[in-house]
Amino acid sequence: MAESSQRDVVVVTGASAGVGRATARAFAKRGASIGLLARGRDGLEGARREVEAAGGRAFVVPLDVAEAEAVEDAAEVVERELGPIDIWINNAMVSVFSPIKEMTAEDFRRVTEVTYLGAVHGTLAALKRMQPRNRGCIVQVGSALSYRSIPLQSAYCAAKHALRGFTDSLRCELIHDGSAIHVTMVQLPALNTPQFDWTKSRLARKAQPVPPIFQPEVAAEAIYWAAQQKRREVFVGLPTVAAIIGNKVMPGLLDSYLGKTGYESQQTKEAEDASKPNDLYRPLAGDHGAHGRFDHRAYNCSPQFWASKNRGLLGLAAAIMAGCILFTNRKNR
Repeated sequence: MAESSQRDVVVVTGASAGVGRATARAFAKRGASIGLLARGRDGLEGARREVEAAGGRAFVVPLDVAEAEAVEDAAEVVERELGPIDIWINNAMVSVFSPIKEMTAEDFRRVTEVTYLGAVHGTLAALKRMQPRNRGCIVQVGSALSYRSIPLQSAYCAAKHALRGFTDSLRCELIHDGSAIHVTMVQLPALNTPQFDWTKSRLARKAQPVPPIFQPEVAAEAIYWAAQQKRREVFVGLPTVAAIIGNKVMPGLLDSYLGKTGYESQQTKEAEDASKPNDLYRPLAGDHGAHGRFDHRAYNCSPQFWASKNRGLLGLAAAIMAGCILFTNRKNR
């Protein structure tokens, strides 16, 4: 698939802040037309300004992805305003920081409706339009936590696990149908986004991403790249790879390790304000941008992702080096 141009139409859910905001910019600087979907009007307008300043075209649709009809209507209006959708990116999410014993059924329901069912709704809306044309790409924004759950984020981990299961089923069905629609899932590491300041929390101290932390632009570039390739799945960051492989090799040991360290690693030293507003049911006012409060601790690049993108080149280099070593050894015999 060629790089995005003004002919490409992209939909980004959760586009008002964090990874979605950075992703909209990543596509905009390649000239894409972008449907920006999220609940927060202030953030959506900020995203629109950034997209247009970067050279893209933007169309804003305020909605809650938990409402299937609203997502379907958004897809219809985006195609009417911008043209046929080429790429649909399911990124919207909410979470709750809390031990399971303190969670409520409503907490689990709401996180599931947004983080999992929101992606299902987006996928259904995209498929309805892409299947008759037999082309397009759907990007599911996942997480290392879709493979390896951690304490204090049970609802979010479960939703990401569900999204991975749904996506695997979808791939099989598209293969059965002989469809040219491509589906990929991008598994992300801990990121410096505003969510840690507005997510509902029952923790004693302020929440933080589990270090090491990466900037949202690292995720955005990976999502852009994944939309142009034919990779089944894209892992971003060495911690993501380590968590996924570690969970396959020694899940019980990770249970024990995370039980002992997972509470502390997800909290800063600052006391949490139990009365602070959260975004679980409604967006917070204001434009919060892409970055959170961890700029001083966040990495701007991922050597692992660079290696993943260039694995063909690296494999060729390794083969040439091996050949040279073999030739030298034979010559010296």
